[in-house]
This record gives sequence, C-alpha cells and structure tokens, in this order.
Amino acid sequence: MPRILRIINRFNLGGPTYNAAYLTKYLPQEYETLLVGGAIDETEGNSEFIVKNLGIEPVIIPEMKRAISPSDDYKAYHKIKKLIKQFKPDIVHTHASKSGALGRLAASKLNVPTIVHTFHGHVFDAYFSSISSKFYINVERYLSKKSDRIIALSPIQKHDLSVKYKICNEKKIAIIPLGFDLSRFQENIPEKRNTLRNKYKIADDEIVISIIGRIVPIKNHSLFLDAIKYVTEHTTKKIKVLIVGDGEDKQLITDKASSLNLSFCEGVPEDNKQQLIFTSWIKEVDEVIAASDIIALTSLNEGTPVSLIEAQAGNKPVVTTNVGGIENVVFEGKTALLSEPNKMLPFAENLLKLILDNNARAQMSLYGWQYVSEKYHYTRLIKDMDALYHQLLKK
Repeated sequence: MPRILRIINRFNLGGPTYNAAYLTKYLPQEYETLLVGGAIDETEGNSEFIVKNLGIEPVIIPEMKRAISPSDDYKAYHKIKKLIKQFKPDIVHTHASKSGALGRLAASKLNVPTIVHTFHGHVFDAYFSSISSKFYINVERYLSKKSDRIIALSPIQKHDLSVKYKICNEKKIAIIPLGFDLSRFQENIPEKRNTLRNKYKIADDEIVISIIGRIVPIKNHSLFLDAIKYVTEHTTKKIKVLIVGDGEDKQLITDKASSLNLSFCEGVPEDNKQQLIFTSWIKEVDEVIAASDIIALTSLNEGTPVSLIEAQAGNKPVVTTNVGGIENVVFEGKTALLSEPNKMLPFAENLLKLILDNNARAQMSLYGWQYVSEKYHYTRLIKDMDALYHQLLKK
C-alpha cells in the first residue's frame, strides 16, 4: 500500500485546503495518506472544518506559520523529519510555499522515494519587491531540483514556471487543475438566496455585488471600492455590496470606504441603509453565491481563484481582473468580463454593464455550471492525481 505524506501550509478557506482534503479522503483505497498542516493565521478564517467534515483528523505543526521565522521554521522542519521517519512515506506531496520548502527539504534529506509539489499560485508577482521576488525565485529553482514532479494548476501557470521564471524544465511539470464538490451550488438556490438576503436585510430589487476572499494587499480591495464609487455615480439602480472575508487590510479598507462616502456596516445590519456590508468570513459560501447577482475579483495576482469557480457553479456572472490563471478558470465573454489588473475604469465599466443590463446578466448565468461542472469536479482531480502517482511510483 503506497503511503503519502501530504503537507499543506495551513487550513485557510481556499483552493489548497479543498485540494488537500479531497485528495486525502477520496484517493483509491490502495493509498494510505497522512495529512499535515501548519498553524492558522489569525487574519484568516479557520477552515479546519473542511477537512474535519470529511472525517479527516490532520496532524497540526504549530510552528509552521505563514510568516518567515528562522526559529519556528527550524522546529517545523525537524517535526516534519520526525513524521517522515515514523510514517515512512513513498511519496511526500507538498502544497504551497512554506510547506513546499520545509517538506521538500526534509523529504530530500531522508531520501523519500518520490517528492511532489503543487504550486497554488506563486509569490513572484505583486507580493514583494523585485529583490525579494528574485530571492524566492532562486529558492524555488533550488527546491525544484529536489522534486520529482511539479504540479501546475493551469497552462498559464506552467508557462510562468517553466518559461517566464525558469523554475524548472517544462517536462517536470504536470497540469492538474483543482477539483471541488460543486453540486451544493446547484441545490436549493431560491431558499438560500432568501435566507442570506433576509439575514442581511437586502431587498428583492437590490443588485448584490459580492467580493469573496482575504482582505489583503494582493486582493486589491481598494480598487474594488473605487469601482463601486464610480458605479454609484453612474446608475440609479439599487446596489448592495457584500465584502466577504477578513484580513490585515480590513481597517485600511473601511477607512477608504469612509473617505469615499460609501456607507457601510460590519456584521449583520440593523436596517437597509448601508451600501456596503463587511460580513467577515461566511462558511456557507453557497448561500453567498445564491444571494448575489455578480461576483467580483480585483486581484493583482492569482493562482486558481476558488470564488470564481464557485460563482460559475452557482450560475452567477463574474467581473474580474485578468491575472494568473483566471483566464483558464472562466469563459471570457460567456461567464465573465475581464479587464487589466489595477485599472479601475475598465473594471468599473464592466461592473456597470452587468448592473444596467438584466438580460446580459441572465445570459451569462446560463453557461457557468456547464463550464465548470466537470472541469473542476473533485472526481476528475482524483483520477488525474491517481494516474500521476502510479506513473511516479513505477519509476
């Protein structure tokens, strides 16, 4: 029975957690998998419920944190080595940057037969200064030499890794998109829509624009608010904005909303007077999608944004910046309107187009489920990964 030690940075709400959870739960019974994760960042929603709802009890390494810490990282590295010695895996498969570094170094040191790493996006664009980005590129080039296979989530990401940043030869890279259980986004949509709209006191005739994700610089909520301000000045239609998530930029973004004279509240409102509602994290994302009319994203960099896959699974049109693997996730012109990153006016005009045109929104809603239902279902993910593991184990 092949043993897989699967290591993920931390269990936050997003693609990496779902990816690791479904691969741990649903791989064929011939595999034995141990799931390991790091500490939860206080600025993010704790999403251990995703793995625990599947009956998985992960091993937590508290020292494996998001921030770089020589002391904690050293301790985490040695704890991973200890787990490898105890579990004796045939494959160590790491997900995302911190666990990817510590896990691959430990696996290589102990001569694990097969080492696999999945890039869930990368930090080479828009996260750090050019000097810092160059450092991380060089680190990943070094780590790729210790990897038997690198997994990219999209063709664009593979191009970035092999051609743009020269992390490794393209022959070492396999493309395996994320997979999810998307069926819940097609279930009980009217009931879910009413439930969340009633909770947040949203009227039936209000057009709801939702942005879902961490409130951090890379997500560029500042541009989103500028676009909302522009939209409110160019239409008399009733609009409500849900900002779903939390993060280190929360205060900056609420301050900006005030400076733009956009009325807002945090949590459940007492009345229907606010234009913006900061909801913090909501576990029932399917209710958010059902209650929304448009899903937005303004990121400066992305791997495979889960919120856009979920939006299409719930038959909702998308307005987004065109970065990272987004153009592989959506069907431009059919399920989504795209604009260049960090360009407020084109983004705002796309929003306004869908707000003003009910027929355009309805038409774009027709294609979403059809586009993502098979492409991003977890059964396809399991099949692809099983085939890759068999190929590597034979070698």
